[in-house]
Formats: sequence, C-alpha cells, structure tokens
Amino acid sequence: MIPILSVILLLGLFLCMQIYHDTHHFVIRTYHLPSSKLQEELTIVLVSDLHGQDYGAGNQALLSAIRTIHPDLILSAGDIITSYHHLSRQTYDTGSAFLSALAGEFPVYAANGNHEHRLLMRTDFAEGCERYLDELKGAGVCILNNASSYFPLSGNKKVYLYGLDLDDSYFKRFSKRELPIQYLHEVLGEPVNDAFRILIAHNPAYFPVYAAWGADLVVSGHVHGGIVKLPFFGGVISPSFRLFPKYDGGKYHIDSASCGDLGSTMILGRGLGTHTLPVRLFNPGELVVIHLHPAAADRK
Repeated sequence: MIPILSVILLLGLFLCMQIYHDTHHFVIRTYHLPSSKLQEELTIVLVSDLHGQDYGAGNQALLSAIRTIHPDLILSAGDIITSYHHLSRQTYDTGSAFLSALAGEFPVYAANGNHEHRLLMRTDFAEGCERYLDELKGAGVCILNNASSYFPLSGNKKVYLYGLDLDDSYFKRFSKRELPIQYLHEVLGEPVNDAFRILIAHNPAYFPVYAAWGADLVVSGHVHGGIVKLPFFGGVISPSFRLFPKYDGGKYHIDSASCGDLGSTMILGRGLGTHTLPVRLFNPGELVVIHLHPAAADRK
C-alpha cells in the first residue's frame, strides 16, 4: 500500500512540476512553406493566445526571442487579452505593451480572437477594449477585423493579408455552427487574384472553408494545443470542450482549386498563455516562425 501511495505522490509531484514548467516556458517552432506565387523569401512570426501572460518583466523573453529571428513581419491571431467577468487591467496592459513594443520594430498585423470580439460586443467593456485597440493602432499595429491590407515586396509585388473577425456564435461550447463560405465573401470580399493571400482567422475549425474562399496560408490559434498533449493522440480538449480536436496545432494542408497548384496551408499556433483553467501539460507555450519561399527554392 505504501509503495503504491508513494508512486501516486511522485507522479502527482511530477505532473505539477511539468504543468508549472509548461505554463511558464515557451518553445519556438519553425515551418517552411513554398509557393509559386512568391519570388522572394519572407519570414513571419506568429503569436496568439497570450491572454495577458508575462514571460519575464515586460515580456522581455518573448521580445528577445523574436528579435533574434529578424522577421519581416509579425502576425497576431488574437486572444492577446482575456475576457473575464471584468476586463482585467493586467491582461489589457500586458497585451497592449507587448504588441506595441513589436510594432516599434516590425510591421505588425493583428486580428481579433473570440476574447477581443466578446469584449467589444459587451456594452460594459466595449469602451475599454476599443481603447486597447486604439492604443495598438496608435503604436502602428495594423488591425484587420474583417478587413484587408498588404505587405509590399520588391518589384511592386505584394502579399495580401486578411483578418477575419467571426461572430461569437462560431465559438460556442459543445456545438459547432456551420460557416457558409458566403459569410467570408460578405465580410472579406473576393480574394485578390495572382497574389499570395494570408488569412488571419482565430478559429481553426473552419479551415476547409478558408481554403475554399482562397487563402493560400491561414494562421490560427484558439485551441491552445489541446491544453494537454498525449503521445500518439495529440491535444486532448479544445476550448469548445471537444475531445481530441481535429486541429490542435501544427501544419495542415488542403488541395484547393481556389489556391492554385499548391493548395492551402494552415499553420495553427498552440498559443502562449492560458485562461480560466491555467494548465498546460506536455504542451508549452509556442512562438511560431513561418519561412515563405518561392516554390523553386523548396527544400524537400
């Protein structure tokens, strides 16, 4: 009996130490993506789901890691702040300071996650969230909430960026609402032809719809890597309380006529923070690096 109890206690101690480690450390994961629509290389850093977390004072550990990567641009896939029953000043200030610091050094394009969207929809918190977004705009962050912009390349070429701000009904727990492709055409318009198109869409569950719309690259977050990651099974549970979500983190591909011969790719970040249940297990925070390059330079 005593040895069994000792094993249980040691296992519990190990899991607690692992959770502490994974909620206070992050890793850098890198992906390569070729495209016949590109004539030059482009390095992107993707951040998502910070939820007001600090990695060192002023998030200096995160900022230092990003500086060493020397990205051409930064994409934020949402949930940089958290919507509780009150708007936490701590998460608000942390998120604003982090993206503002990045915008002082790099081009930053950001779209809402469900937490930013939820705050904007609540009359008691909308003013605070609007102030947060205004601070980001003032710092030079390009906010793409059902809007588009572009990143200039050499030779008058451009990479077009779109940010999707989904209604809160597409994030309901225990159920999944169908997303008609017409929704994207209505809020984003038609994707630009003959250019590389990046869609920032917080919810990865609708990747097939994003591909059919015409996104060459989708960047997402939201799922937090499934919170707990098991060998051979992947992430255990999504924020919508679905067990073993189909998309939990990493690189996914769909052949899509809307995107040309190389189809559509989604890079799903596992996020950097937590909310509600402050747990990550075998699933540390993640900073994502995406290297885009011409198809002829593919390093298969």
